[in-house]
Amino acid sequence: MGQTLAKKRAFVTGGGRGIGAAIALRLAREGADVAITYVSRPDDAHKTVEAAQENDVRALAVQADASDELALTAAVEHAADVFGGIDILVNNAGIAVIAPVDEITLHDFDRTFDVNVRAVFVAIQAVLKHMPNGGRIINIGSCNAERMPFAGGAAYAMSKAALKGLAQGLARDLGPRAITVNNVQPGPVDTEMNPADGEFAEMIKGLMALPRYAHADEIAAMVAYLAGPEAGFVTGASLTIDGGFTA
Repeated sequence: MGQTLAKKRAFVTGGGRGIGAAIALRLAREGADVAITYVSRPDDAHKTVEAAQENDVRALAVQADASDELALTAAVEHAADVFGGIDILVNNAGIAVIAPVDEITLHDFDRTFDVNVRAVFVAIQAVLKHMPNGGRIINIGSCNAERMPFAGGAAYAMSKAALKGLAQGLARDLGPRAITVNNVQPGPVDTEMNPADGEFAEMIKGLMALPRYAHADEIAAMVAYLAGPEAGFVTGASLTIDGGFTA
């Protein structure tokens, strides 16, 4: 099978490492030019770019905090200028602040919403000016939108649940342009921030039908499907890939 995303142009927020890097590299393997944003650790971001370029595609990294609307919009404009447009937007950047409701600060609450929800909307508005009909918008949510089985995750769960409603509403707005909008809800994924051998891993595995963490490439595969031609009739959906965490 040939590359399903040849000549497409993708923009991935938070693509320097973890799930975002896996998504960027999978899209590049499918033939898409890829721009990623990162906040810190530029070496990781540039390694992702170099790995993407091994697929004979264009790739670039732009430093931009997703919560900074001016920086995020400028990053979108730069990528669109370099690539000549954007066909695929993946809103992957996110944060998790876990704290009891009587201890979490309003600053942490606001930043959770700013990065996990507001930034998604900002990026979508910025990209739409550069996205042709038939484009793809994919937001990375969380299975915690459906199930939060331990205390302290209310703000995070709220922010990820908001992405479900956003995808449904925007699917209606953008349907006339054949632009699909979908929400991917991963379960536990083995990354540096949430390792499969971490402090809470065994407890989490005990909540799952498949008692293991996902590989980031498994999440990237779902994103690649939604970005590809076979998913043209999928929109407004929240697709859960969580090993049965919410089963």
